[in-house]
Amino acid sequence: MSSKIERWKILKSDLVFDHRWYKLRRDHVELPSGQVLDDYFISVRPDVVLTFPITADNQVIFVRQYKHAAGDIFIELPGGVIDEGETSPAEAAKRELLEETGYVTDDIEPLLEVIDNPTKDTNRIYFFLARNVRKVAEQDLDESEAIEVLTVPLTEVEAMVLSGQINVSGSVALCLLSLRRLQG
Repeated sequence: MSSKIERWKILKSDLVFDHRWYKLRRDHVELPSGQVLDDYFISVRPDVVLTFPITADNQVIFVRQYKHAAGDIFIELPGGVIDEGETSPAEAAKRELLEETGYVTDDIEPLLEVIDNPTKDTNRIYFFLARNVRKVAEQDLDESEAIEVLTVPLTEVEAMVLSGQINVSGSVALCLLSLRRLQG
């Protein structure tokens, strides 16, 4: 199947806002039609890891926390940004799991690499399934974080997704992918 869709040509690109927590780029682009846009804004974001952690006795570890942009409290899977200098998404996933929950694993499997918002964001999300997780420590949180760790029986996860109790897109997708992987 041949495609008539072409990439846009970047004529000029400027970082217009550069803060340690947020970077915004303004691209001047030429579309395949020849039309020029001089104000296409893109959030330059670090890549992210997200983990579906399950214990040997089939309990799934979730985190519950307030997210300010949405102004609400959400149940999500543990995860976070891959820090500058970290080269292994799997190691970043293990670090985030330990920091947010106090759990570790030696059995981590990459499931999928996805793009969250390809229209406006640059980052990728790496999905992992972590089996046989075990608690070894207390949480190690930043001063701005307040995270409640939840333990949910594996048999209840699908219903939580389908009822909207888990409604953050990455967690929804990873829950369903992990449930399918665990069944197969």
